[in-house]
Amino acid sequence: MRITIYFMFGLFLFVSPAGAFKQLSSEKADCRSCHTLTKTEAKEIFTGFQGELLSVEQAEMPGFWEIGMKVNNQNMPLYLDYSKSYLVSGNIIRLKDRKNLAEESYRKLNPVDLSRIPTDDALLLGNPEAAKKIIVFTDPHCSYCVKLHEVMKEAVEKRSDLLFQIKLMPIKPSSKKVAETIACNESMEQLEAAFAKKEIPEASCESKVIEQNLAVAKSLGIRSTPALILPNGQIATGYKPLNALLEIIDQTVVTK
Repeated sequence: MRITIYFMFGLFLFVSPAGAFKQLSSEKADCRSCHTLTKTEAKEIFTGFQGELLSVEQAEMPGFWEIGMKVNNQNMPLYLDYSKSYLVSGNIIRLKDRKNLAEESYRKLNPVDLSRIPTDDALLLGNPEAAKKIIVFTDPHCSYCVKLHEVMKEAVEKRSDLLFQIKLMPIKPSSKKVAETIACNESMEQLEAAFAKKEIPEASCESKVIEQNLAVAKSLGIRSTPALILPNGQIATGYKPLNALLEIIDQTVVTK
């Protein structure tokens, strides 16, 4: 679900008579060691609001706590300022890299149900019996996918507890026919040939795999490649060097 839902959610939330919050505070000082907010205190602040309080932690944005709130079976990040008088809902963009922090928090609060992702069509890289299985959405003509694929190969050479389940998600117009051929032949060799910019023949069979992959990715809010689905259901997008890739995999905690 797209992050723009926050604005609608904000309007719905503030209908409560207890809504004494105002607009964004002008306070910008980052003084985390001077300000505390327990979950019990937060529950008192949000008394009368619709929803269940899930979590309280320091936000990356200076001067705010990040509040996890469950409303209508959806988990939403909200931002409460240090004065406990102002509440923000909506996109929080970090300017240096244009990263949407609110979208990232939304994903953390709403891990992917891995059972929703079929892996019968996946190309396998690594140990099929590995304890840690990572689903990867990739595009045969995506330059960052090429770089990540090489890192993934390094990772499985270094570690026997990893399996990358690669699903084709052609975003570029030039990628679809190539992806269809690879899916038709279930060929890792052809995927690597495509990554190497070698010519790939047209598909010799009909398959709905690519359409299904695109539909699944869309339902998960994945709009770019490469995208990793970690063992705990968290989504990590973009290229990762080897150490960073292994770190985010090892930091995952699977909740049963």
